[in-house]
Amino acid sequence: MGFFDSEQNVDAYVRMAEGFDGRELVAVLERHLPPGSSVLEIGMGPGKDLHWLGRLFRPTGSDKSSLFVDRVRSADPRADVLSLDAITLETDRRFDAIYSNKVLHHLTPDELARSLRAQRRILRVGGLALHALWQGDRLEVHQGERFQYYTAQTFADQMGESFEIVETGTYAEMADDDSLYVVLRRSVSGRERLEGEPTALR
Repeated sequence: MGFFDSEQNVDAYVRMAEGFDGRELVAVLERHLPPGSSVLEIGMGPGKDLHWLGRLFRPTGSDKSSLFVDRVRSADPRADVLSLDAITLETDRRFDAIYSNKVLHHLTPDELARSLRAQRRILRVGGLALHALWQGDRLEVHQGERFQYYTAQTFADQMGESFEIVETGTYAEMADDDSLYVVLRRSVSGRERLEGEPTALR
């Protein structure tokens, strides 16, 4: 059973996250993505960032935890939410952008590389991704949950040929420059150029 498959752990996380949200990260995405674009959030948790994404975009929330999915649906029956594993992202839907806020650091580096390949698959040509992580070069484990810290370079090392970096930056969540964000653009294959695959909104 995963950490967020427990009602007790979910309740504790919701209390811990009081006062924190991703509005500043969403503002970064707004600099690169046209209004009305479709955005998939990976690991939406209680759904706080869906509100901010919904101001300009068409958000779809997702989480591996059925407890979070059920809570978001109960709070807003109109919310577009999916049950998805951040590594495999098994859905036939396609999106203009992908967003995550302090989620991918729970993955091993190999799992992160797999997730990025899966993200490329479900993004439209030219699509963007914005991911926020803890910044650093260490691994911590708390209550069985991994927290893999990254720099812009060590994150880029996991991308392979799936993405190119558009922008990186640091910001403070608990302390100065303790957090990193990366904005990525999906790579385009030669076949896609020749066949004129549908592109993200521009």
